[in-house]
Amino acid sequence: MPKNNPQTLVIVESPTKARTIGKFLGSAYKVESSFGHVRDLPKSKIGIDIEGGTYEPQYVIPTKVRKRVTALKKDAASASSVILATDEDREGEAIAWHLVKALGLDERLKTKEKGKVERIVFHEITKSAIEEALSHPREIDLHLVDAQQARRILDRLVGYQLSPFLWKKVFRGLSAGRVQSVALRLIADREEERKAFTAEGYWTIETILKTQDSGKKTQDFVAALYAINEKQVEKLDIKTQEEAEKIKHDLEKSLYAVLSVDKKERKRNPSPPFTTSTLQQEASKRLRMSAKQTMRYAQSLYENGHITYMRTDSVNLSKESLEAAKTWIASNVGEKYAVSAPRIFTGKSRLAQEAHEAIRPTNPAFLPQGMGGQAIFEGRETKVYELIWRRFIASQLPPAEFDATTIDVRAGIYTLRATGSVLKFDGFLKIWKSKISENELPDVKPGEALDLKEVRAEEHFTEPPPRYTEASLVKALEENGIGRPSTYAPTISVIQVRNYVEKDEQKRFMPTETGTLVNNLLKEHFPQIVDIGFTAKMEEDLDEVAEGKEDWHEIIRNFHKPFAEVLAQKYEEVKKHEAPLETTDEVCEKCGKPMAVKMGRFGKFLACTGFPECKSTKKLITAKESLGPCPDCKEGIIIMKRTKTRRFFYGCSKYPDCTYASWKKPGVATTTSDDDK
Repeated sequence: MPKNNPQTLVIVESPTKARTIGKFLGSAYKVESSFGHVRDLPKSKIGIDIEGGTYEPQYVIPTKVRKRVTALKKDAASASSVILATDEDREGEAIAWHLVKALGLDERLKTKEKGKVERIVFHEITKSAIEEALSHPREIDLHLVDAQQARRILDRLVGYQLSPFLWKKVFRGLSAGRVQSVALRLIADREEERKAFTAEGYWTIETILKTQDSGKKTQDFVAALYAINEKQVEKLDIKTQEEAEKIKHDLEKSLYAVLSVDKKERKRNPSPPFTTSTLQQEASKRLRMSAKQTMRYAQSLYENGHITYMRTDSVNLSKESLEAAKTWIASNVGEKYAVSAPRIFTGKSRLAQEAHEAIRPTNPAFLPQGMGGQAIFEGRETKVYELIWRRFIASQLPPAEFDATTIDVRAGIYTLRATGSVLKFDGFLKIWKSKISENELPDVKPGEALDLKEVRAEEHFTEPPPRYTEASLVKALEENGIGRPSTYAPTISVIQVRNYVEKDEQKRFMPTETGTLVNNLLKEHFPQIVDIGFTAKMEEDLDEVAEGKEDWHEIIRNFHKPFAEVLAQKYEEVKKHEAPLETTDEVCEKCGKPMAVKMGRFGKFLACTGFPECKSTKKLITAKESLGPCPDCKEGIIIMKRTKTRRFFYGCSKYPDCTYASWKKPGVATTTSDDDK
């Protein structure tokens, strides 16, 4: 193509995506990146027409992207046509619309002449997908744009109007958010459940039985108490040691015989391919990755053309991908692993359209490193690819088959039950590696006598509901309809950055003092903001906007008017939160005045009572945080700290004067190798 002929300009969000698409297009195309959003609400003010009642946003071009916008304007002016190839979700649709506005493409868009301004979408960055998209351009979906705008405006109204309230009534640096505050509530409420929990004791009884020698090898097996006088024993039925000892005594004197044997073939089906939520959950459990890390690696894989779009709640698979999976399975796993027809999955999401797909590899033949392939990316990125690849291929394999056996044993008035399971055919488990607990029971018949080897009675205690992990929090957000696939990772990230929650040593979330304070205040004075049902209904309303069934202005108006009235009322009613001024024995190292305990964004701290003349502050270390005296300086105490990567370690409170640090928790014995000595 001659150099003086104008090219078609293709605009995407990221440089990586631009480079990948550029490989598939010839010299007639110029592919450029917008580096994300080119317009946004201003930082210096709320940027929404509240007084006029229209709630129209007042967008600006942020300073950091003005140079990029100028360059794109120049490229667009000289291009024969402009193609907006941003992502296929609401955010991508909004970026495309903002590009039209920022680059002055309105007139070219209105002409609707072929080759002027077009919008294309695709769910994977492959040559065939790009070519297919180019042959079927469409208009910008303004309903999706409206849904994204409505979400942005709602979040701005809550954040910009409720956060200053927290500053005035509590202390500066706090923030509230429409989704983040509900996520915080889930964690804080769970902590309250744990504190209110009272452990309840109960006993379990099991026997070790042995088959009798009848010409074949004897075999031991475990059978647990199942029923008394044919009434099933529930978990908490045996509450005292006296009850347990009586049953144990009875069983030790009883004769044992097989009551019944039930043998069944059981099948376990593979799970659907990944959605955003299930990928984040599985990566958390198997790879110990945060939702934020998982999405970063998944986005890189998508932009480099290795997987389909990573923000989706659809479990649908294209016909082409199903054929590709079938071909790979037949060639590499064997005919007995081929299914007669492709396995089709259906999701719960109302908006998971058939055109959208689950997260899957774009080419199943591109094997992960764990399968002997060459799919080596950046560090842990290859682990995410392997997870996606295995889940997709496994979804098209047959069920795993087990021989399941249940043996009921009679011992006087007591019935004991033993359950066992043996893998007969691995099916999808050949690819989707999973821990299988097998327990082969002896081949016995009803009426057959058994010998008793031992009776065990053990005491247990009920446990409080567990704190949320990243995986279980994502699951809870999804199940309650809070947020959407694109919001889980940033929501979990922001509540940690704001110091509202932190992770314990088991990597589970717990609220900080600040988080508990903010949650309690919001629950008391702004219950709708942190109400799970209300927030879920708001998400449904936004979905209605995306489908063109609701006007976004009306949804914003219905939310904001009562919210603004309550906010104004609370400014008058709620007194400034004043924590009791705790006195300490500490004195200010600068001026010698007493130090007092105060509350700040990062929890309690010591501040000089000579403020504002003296602004000296110091970290407050509670007795609970102290892990004993420092073995080096003898003056400081050992406290738990975090590295920049949020890994726990133990160090001296006198740092930097004392630099003692250790990965080992004081009082916990560890083994050492010769290299450690």
